[in-house]
Amino acid sequence: MASLEDVRAIAMSLPRTSEHLIREHVKFRVGRIVYASVSPDEERLGFGFPREERAALVASRPETFMMPLPSDERYQWVRARLAALDVDELRELLVDAWCMCVPKQVRAAYLEDHGISLRWDDASCAGGCPGSSCGAATTRSSCPSGA
Repeated sequence: MASLEDVRAIAMSLPRTSEHLIREHVKFRVGRIVYASVSPDEERLGFGFPREERAALVASRPETFMMPLPSDERYQWVRARLAALDVDELRELLVDAWCMCVPKQVRAAYLEDHGISLRWDDASCAGGCPGSSCGAATTRSSCPSGA
């Protein structure tokens, strides 16, 4: 069972991350881009996730994942129940979300230092990926753009 303290520990270990309290939500961002947000009651986590894949994620585990609020549907975002996540899965989701918003060189250096490999390289992506590259898929088996 994951908690705000787990989210904070993982997120703050990622380069260029800063923590902010905005309208009672604890948010983690790189620059101006928020990649994770914990609800005021600390029960839900919103995080960056490829728009094209979120319906499948929610359908696969509706007891854990939820679609974003209507006001957030335009963003690459999905929500999860923190209590339904274990810390390893939380780490994977946060690193993937973080990868969506950091520069390619920062992402590559972090992933290499931690022995995490992408399932494809940026050159093989056919486009349509979140952010500036395919960074969201450090562990997923297919490129969000279908490449």
